[in-house]
Amino acid sequence: MNQVQLALLGVGRWGTHLLRNFLAHRQVQIRAVADPSASRLTAVAQQFQLGGSVVLAADWSQAIALDGLDAVVIATPAATHAALVAAALKQNLHVLCEKPLTESHSSALALGQLARQRQRQLMVDHTYLFHPAVVQGAKSVAQLGTLRYGYAARTNLGPVRQDVDVIWDLAIHDIAIFNHWLGITPTQVQAQGQSWLQKSLADVAWCRLRYPSGFEARLQLSWANPFKQRQLYLVGDQGALIFDEMHPQSVLTLQQGCFSPQGFQPQALPPSPVAVEAAEPLARLCDRFIQGLISGQPCQRSSGVVGARLVQILEALSHSQRRDGRWINLTT
Repeated sequence: MNQVQLALLGVGRWGTHLLRNFLAHRQVQIRAVADPSASRLTAVAQQFQLGGSVVLAADWSQAIALDGLDAVVIATPAATHAALVAAALKQNLHVLCEKPLTESHSSALALGQLARQRQRQLMVDHTYLFHPAVVQGAKSVAQLGTLRYGYAARTNLGPVRQDVDVIWDLAIHDIAIFNHWLGITPTQVQAQGQSWLQKSLADVAWCRLRYPSGFEARLQLSWANPFKQRQLYLVGDQGALIFDEMHPQSVLTLQQGCFSPQGFQPQALPPSPVAVEAAEPLARLCDRFIQGLISGQPCQRSSGVVGARLVQILEALSHSQRRDGRWINLTT
């Protein structure tokens, strides 16, 4: 396979970004774009000057039934993922699915099993795992010594989603980063949240993740906060690693130091910016998906297995939130 024949389902805000990247990829031919909104289809056709060779379809099934198709990219509401991914896999198509993979751990596991049975690749769009700062940060964790705790804040004034709450929309990014940097996943989680805009969907949440090593991470999440934050800290007994997207000139910083054994006075070196390659994370993810299809080597970093585990964690956090912050144990 030298050229991947691809269909894209969903051209909302994120689907449009995916379309832009795949149109620019020299080893991809976009065969079809599907969306139930005629106005969105017209808009992207004009924006990207899609020719007559690209099928514009209001029906998902029309797009995935095209002859010669290799793969499908799914950027539709989360509630539709399970059915669409299953339909694509049953058509023997490789799949890249927007996060979260599904809305339940059991359905995510079933899709992974179906992908293995069909010998198709299933990859989830956890874009942050391809962010150059996250990739470089994974190489810097060893300099922190014994890891103690982590903290992340992901807040802004919108955008407000109507299909999932802030936990499912925002927490998944920071959990994916912590899991990747630590090389393990949590065994216990806890969450509390509040809703104002939509009765059943939390607009703000506070989450805690406990890992088998004793490490604990805390997350602050909100789409109703006037102050935009995109920060993640990993702290050890020999230093801290700071990922802060609001400071693009020093997006990743290493602060090395420790406390003196006498008097517990901090002994710290000046913060040191970590060199990070300039690259669009989504472009890297899209390219990794395509190269995985061409080489036959699936991406383990953001596989269906990783996606299913993250869904399990989100499901447990939601379970905790509904029970006023009760700790929930996770099975492996």
